[in-house]
Amino acid sequence: MSAGTLPKPERTAEPGFGRPQVFAVAGCYFVASFAALGLPPYLTEILPELGDRGARWAGVLYIVPTVFGALGAPLWGRLADRYGRKRLLLRAQLGLAVSFLLAGWADSLLTFTLALVLQGILGGTFAASNGYLGSALQGPALSRALTLMQGSARAALVAAPILVGSLSGWLSPHRQYALLAVLPLTAALLLAALPEPEPARAAEDRAEESAPQVPPTVSLRALYVLEFAFVFSTVISFPYLIALVDDRLPGTSPTLSGVLFALPHLVYLVSALAVHAAFRDRPRAGVVLGFTCVALGLAGHGVAASLAELIAVRLLLGAGLTLGLVSLSVLAADCARGRAPGGLFGSIEFFSKAGAVAAGVAAAAGSARFGPAAPVLTGGAAAAVTALVTLLTAPTLRTRWSR
Repeated sequence: MSAGTLPKPERTAEPGFGRPQVFAVAGCYFVASFAALGLPPYLTEILPELGDRGARWAGVLYIVPTVFGALGAPLWGRLADRYGRKRLLLRAQLGLAVSFLLAGWADSLLTFTLALVLQGILGGTFAASNGYLGSALQGPALSRALTLMQGSARAALVAAPILVGSLSGWLSPHRQYALLAVLPLTAALLLAALPEPEPARAAEDRAEESAPQVPPTVSLRALYVLEFAFVFSTVISFPYLIALVDDRLPGTSPTLSGVLFALPHLVYLVSALAVHAAFRDRPRAGVVLGFTCVALGLAGHGVAASLAELIAVRLLLGAGLTLGLVSLSVLAADCARGRAPGGLFGSIEFFSKAGAVAAGVAAAAGSARFGPAAPVLTGGAAAAVTALVTLLTAPTLRTRWSR
């Protein structure tokens, strides 16, 4: 190949936007997520203070922010593309602060429910953060940033319940909503100092348009299906894991149960960047392997009868979680080329949250009818089917499901 036909190196970041800005966005998402991720597990303690003595509405209220977040994410994404990603990211952080304040000072179940609805509608910090990053980064730089964002979410999911539990000795989880509202407010102040990513330079755009266009590894529709299926398969095991551990190991301490819950997320934190380096050029293989590990890990939950076995299957689930999330981030960055990032990541967030809602409903129904092992077996079956379909349809994922 002659020098004149060599493709131009892909631009991966806007000038003035690098690792410090990426870490700042991920750090702001981490601190802003504490109330959103750390307080819902304590709804059974919050609701009796608001008149629901038996906490009968805990299961419904647990998914209220997710439902309304899914409905609002595509709209906020399109508005970010139109009015500026930084502006809409700041809006999301301030929206969380307002909803947390209202939840913390609510004196009735109706007001508290309204606060959770507003949290879903006005929040959306994850999609807003990804849209902001997607406007400044592309290719491997973007997929690595998305991997870091998922790590931020995993870290918050592990640390937030511990912090809330530690504070509950002197301040009830209900009132902690108001206290923790300072975190998204602080994040908004920090994000205000970051730049608004500038549009790519016209000359570079024309050069890229004249170069041969490589289609994405999977179509956008295929990405949405994979996102939904992966979130469904993994999240379905969350709500009733503690009950499953108690069923298999009676008398297990809450601390040990919490450690078992956190293990898959800890696997992600320690291995995500290494997995990204290994699979950024073969994300489809990573997705299939991830779904396979999730299927085997969840199936193992159904038969594990000792602490060692539970640790082993939780670690296997963590491997699947890491492979799947990292590979989906690479596929999302691949699909982001040439698309408005706000709308794209808003839509991805819609399907992600839809998968979480479906998982919560399926987990509740399955557990009530068949016991605490039903959710993990359902998730394992869904992951196995998705892995098989993805493997068999790999050559047609670009064409048959074209946008």
